[in-house]
Amino acid sequence: MLKHALIIIYLFVFKIAIAQPEPSYWQQQADYILEVDVDVKKFTYEGSEIITYTNNSSDTLRKIFFHLYFNAFQPNSEMDIRSRTIEDPDSRVGNRISKLTSNQIGFLEINSLLVNGKSTKTKLSGTVLEVTLSKPILPKSKAYITLNFEGQIPEQIRRSGRNNKEGVALSMTQWYPKLAEYDSEGWHANPYIGREFHGVFGNYDVKLRLDNSYTIAGTGVLQNPNAIGHGYSKENIVFKKGKKLEWHFKAEKVHDFAWAADPNYAHDVLTFNGDKQMHFFYKNEKKYIEKWKKLEPEALKILHFYEANIGPYPYPQYSIIQGGDGGMEYAMCTLITGDRDYRSLFGVVAHEMAHAWFQHILATNEAKYEWMDEGFTTYISNLAENQILQLKEERPNAGSYDSYFQLAASKVEQPQTTHADRYNYNFSYGVSAYAKGAVFLSQLEYIIGGKALKQSLKSYYKYWKFKHPKPNDFKRIAEKVSCIQLDWYLTDWTMTTNTIDYGIENVEVKAQKTIVNLVRKGNMPMPIELIAEFEDGSKVKYYIPLGIMRGEKPLGKEVQVLDDWAWAFPTYSFEIETPKVKLKSIELNSTKKMADMNNLNDNYKL
Repeated sequence: MLKHALIIIYLFVFKIAIAQPEPSYWQQQADYILEVDVDVKKFTYEGSEIITYTNNSSDTLRKIFFHLYFNAFQPNSEMDIRSRTIEDPDSRVGNRISKLTSNQIGFLEINSLLVNGKSTKTKLSGTVLEVTLSKPILPKSKAYITLNFEGQIPEQIRRSGRNNKEGVALSMTQWYPKLAEYDSEGWHANPYIGREFHGVFGNYDVKLRLDNSYTIAGTGVLQNPNAIGHGYSKENIVFKKGKKLEWHFKAEKVHDFAWAADPNYAHDVLTFNGDKQMHFFYKNEKKYIEKWKKLEPEALKILHFYEANIGPYPYPQYSIIQGGDGGMEYAMCTLITGDRDYRSLFGVVAHEMAHAWFQHILATNEAKYEWMDEGFTTYISNLAENQILQLKEERPNAGSYDSYFQLAASKVEQPQTTHADRYNYNFSYGVSAYAKGAVFLSQLEYIIGGKALKQSLKSYYKYWKFKHPKPNDFKRIAEKVSCIQLDWYLTDWTMTTNTIDYGIENVEVKAQKTIVNLVRKGNMPMPIELIAEFEDGSKVKYYIPLGIMRGEKPLGKEVQVLDDWAWAFPTYSFEIETPKVKLKSIELNSTKKMADMNNLNDNYKL
């Protein structure tokens, strides 16, 4: 009885230990009321915005900042210049922005802006509006921001825009004046150069008015389905041509609001987890219909996989929408291009849907920690594809390892702490964020064990959902779950370009003993696993702990644990007793989960 009580106490204390962020943690909140009127012929829109901004910090704010993303789609913008000067520009952008005419560009202009009814002083710099307040926003207080704005929807180039290559009329992402995030590091008012985003959690109440022939898909739950039709209700509603229709959406606990619209959308709905809905919007054309119909039940399998391996999907709906320029995640939805083979369609949906967890629920700052959202998403979506499509791959993330090896050997790698806009090559950004980020988790499984990694992901979700976690926050979760110290791992993998290279230098046979001599050639430390095979076919597994881990993952009884290998020592030797049966071979890193740069010295045959 006492033993059971102690176990219960231990589990309770363990949960408390990993349960919450630091007591000093805080985050801002921005609640939006948006009303927008769209001219689908001129591709312009006008709107009003009321923001209730809650300053949960202990700081007095004398300035606030807004993102005006559509201003990036103008000749000589930072996005345009960067695309024309980087060594390997994104083919979707290239020099296209520089060629836009006045009626093709994008813009977003604020015509009036009041904070608590007081006028403000503003300064526009490209995609960022700096607002100096006549009266500061005090700590632990609310501010009421009212503004009117107008915009022009750019030709589809990157993510947002009109008339994409598949004919979707409107892909409305990052389209409204959006408050920049302020946190313990200060303001994150980065210009939009083409990379990633960071937003303030809040609740959205959005009314969109446009031509009634258009179907709208996007963030939030439609509040007036019976007045809309368009597949949202079963009623047969007839609209007068040329008239506008108002769509009313609400979304809670999101940090973005995106939508798309087209007069030729097919709209399907599936129900899951009781009364939640998954919506599908795609061009009602023969070349899309069969693939998208096939996708629908598979998409539910993807969602349930993430629920089982990360945590419950918390929102009442999710929408998969044809639009945009490839695949991009938004709150409660994704925009993807649809003209692809089924395997590709499934893959992009699996990836973008994973972002509902690793970005829109666990909302890292993508500009600073792009590898956390893209890498974690790549890792988990590879596992989902492997299971749902029954690919039966022993190493579902093998492709990410191969891409990382290519980057590490290229001499253009930069540390993962590099700001997303500061990479010298799109190639190095892409591999660092997606592939090396995925290897971070896969290799962590090698370090702490599969069960501990799975529990770490679930605990990470449980205690950091609807917050803005940083790399150290995930590391601390994994440390407390595994009882292994991981500061060395986070430091070397994400803050340096150190590589892993351990090898078998030579093997010496002496009487009834065999001496195995190992060498560390790379700068990054790791624990080591080896398998010794004997001439009779028997095998023995060895584990060499890394001292700075101050622990090791669970190992079976069949594994022989050797003395620690301290990182500063470049070589390590151990003995294998071979009195009767001779040693046949030694293999290092048999699972290939350690990202060893040179596998040529990982095997030794006698």
